[in-house]
Amino acid sequence: MFRTVAELVKTAEQEGIPISEVMIRQEMEVKDRSYDEIFSEMENNLQVMERAVEDGLEGVQSVTGLTGGDAVLVQQYMKDKKPLSGHVIMDAVSKAMATNEVNAAMGVICATPTAGSAGCVPGALFAVKDQLNPTREEMVRFLFTAGAFGFVVANNAFISGAAGGCQAEVGSAGAMAAAAIVEMAGGTPQQSSDAFAITLKNMLGLVCDPVAGLVEVPCVKRNAAGSSLAIVSADLALAGVTSRIPCDEVIGAMYRIGKTMPVQLRETGTGGLADTPTGRFLRDKIFGTPS
Repeated sequence: MFRTVAELVKTAEQEGIPISEVMIRQEMEVKDRSYDEIFSEMENNLQVMERAVEDGLEGVQSVTGLTGGDAVLVQQYMKDKKPLSGHVIMDAVSKAMATNEVNAAMGVICATPTAGSAGCVPGALFAVKDQLNPTREEMVRFLFTAGAFGFVVANNAFISGAAGGCQAEVGSAGAMAAAAIVEMAGGTPQQSSDAFAITLKNMLGLVCDPVAGLVEVPCVKRNAAGSSLAIVSADLALAGVTSRIPCDEVIGAMYRIGKTMPVQLRETGTGGLADTPTGRFLRDKIFGTPS
């Protein structure tokens, strides 16, 4: 078994296998299940993600009215104009937002690693799909690679906004997506590690400040940022750009930063954007003015 990214990369390199295979083998050992059973379970997760993206792109609305329909707007913008940031990135943004809009509308999503950050991995995956033309097996392996890095974060830091701010949620999710993109694009295990580190470094310190305590504002748009950063970071790593700070040390830094965050900035809905005049107005509008 591996506990750190360094161990994960070392195992993959020594055995000449991709990171996804390391994760599959670990799952087989830990759960005492066959390859086919483990693979089938992850394919089911992929199907859930696909349905969530499809539902979101058809247009959904949350009960509060705070979120919904933005993924559709982005897709229409891509049809009407040439996006300044390019088709792949805006497609990832749209599909990440679609997933989180479905979550906010009480639809079914796959937490990767949490519900609040569930858009980053599928947003990135389904955006690069048309360019990389992966097989179905490669798409499932994408999720195993993302999961391998998420496993390390969960066991050495945290993945919840309540514990460590949004850096732990969208930061981890975007980094997981970046690492998985690299493997799908033919990069090395070390390049996956670098892509993960580059993404998470650029999310360090991100607070969790949901307006009205709901996973809607700014959560949906933060997934858009996480998925786009994942693609940029993957490109950097594939180009040969490395992280000067080792991946495991970046994860450690995220953990220490999260521990020092005040409680108001860790999913309590009492600080940051939630404590702006508009944030308080929306809270009172939804739940009633406090006495």
